[in-house]
Amino acid sequence: MPAPILIDLTHTSHTRARTGIQRVARSLHTALGSDARAITYDPHARTWRPLEPWETKSLTAAPSEKRGTTWPLSAQLRGLAHRLLGSSGSPSLHAPRSTLHASFGLVVPEVFSADTAAVLPSLLHTVAGPRVAIFYDAIALKFPELTPAKTVARFPAYLRELLLFDGVVAISEDSATSLRDYWRWLGIDQPPPVHAIPLGVDRPTLLSANEANPSPTIPRLLCVCTIEGRKNHLALLEACESLWLEGLAFELQLIGMPRADTAGPALARIQALQQAGRPLLFSGSVPDATLHAAYQQCSFTVYPSLIEGFGMPVLESLHYGKPCVCSSRGALGESAHGGGCLTLASVDANNLAATLEIGRAHV
Repeated sequence: MPAPILIDLTHTSHTRARTGIQRVARSLHTALGSDARAITYDPHARTWRPLEPWETKSLTAAPSEKRGTTWPLSAQLRGLAHRLLGSSGSPSLHAPRSTLHASFGLVVPEVFSADTAAVLPSLLHTVAGPRVAIFYDAIALKFPELTPAKTVARFPAYLRELLLFDGVVAISEDSATSLRDYWRWLGIDQPPPVHAIPLGVDRPTLLSANEANPSPTIPRLLCVCTIEGRKNHLALLEACESLWLEGLAFELQLIGMPRADTAGPALARIQALQQAGRPLLFSGSVPDATLHAAYQQCSFTVYPSLIEGFGMPVLESLHYGKPCVCSSRGALGESAHGGGCLTLASVDANNLAATLEIGRAHV
């Protein structure tokens, strides 16, 4: 029987957000099945422990627009009582390293916070097997102007903390190269190995005609991504408006959770275009069934992001048999290299408009 693998879901088990990182963490937990033992750091008990039933249930809860974590009062009180009464923690997490099976491992699929990083050494000390972290991207280094200030300030420390692991899995060659280059710039002589393992895509869920909404009467362009600065929605909206002004008939559907810190300009533009009567649908964060239906009903997709660690919506679009317009640079170029995409050297409004017009003409 395989040795158990601890998987740290400290953030994912306490949020209903469905950003890329949460989707990876949830999917990995599901894929590992009985071989995985999900854990969290409980800040109220001040200990690492297995997930409680309410936390496991939250992994499959309906999505929410909120990125933050939630701890019910009852869970806070249990944790406080645990700490004040001096109850012992879970032996599997607190036993001395020498008593654990040699292949007992740990996977950390989240970008952990400074608070979690402070207690991470105590967890790493209990794990005798391989200790692996997943690295997503170096966007905070490359595009600090499009990244929340708190993330930019935290990021250098996070990249140093990754040195504590036995190895790092990057989700693309572009991300792997960025991490290796940064450690080399720091002068690290023997960093942990970094291997690129591209993300997988779930098999498409095709809905029947009875399950799906009626097909649009005009071509529909779909964009699935978080509403934030680096996703470049403003350029996409400008491109679509220029085509609408020319009299082209098509719908634009946007699906994605807004980031409160950088989504403001895009949200204001979306509202203005809707008030002007443009055929613009904005759904926010949606359940998986709604997302499946959106992919199935659209004519093609666009992913205008300036930079990504991977670019999951590109591959999702292709798995549904829908072409995607996206950047040819970095990790997005990696995702698009197999064909089925119209790639752009620059995802500015003019290039997007010209390419979208070509795509619409071939629908």
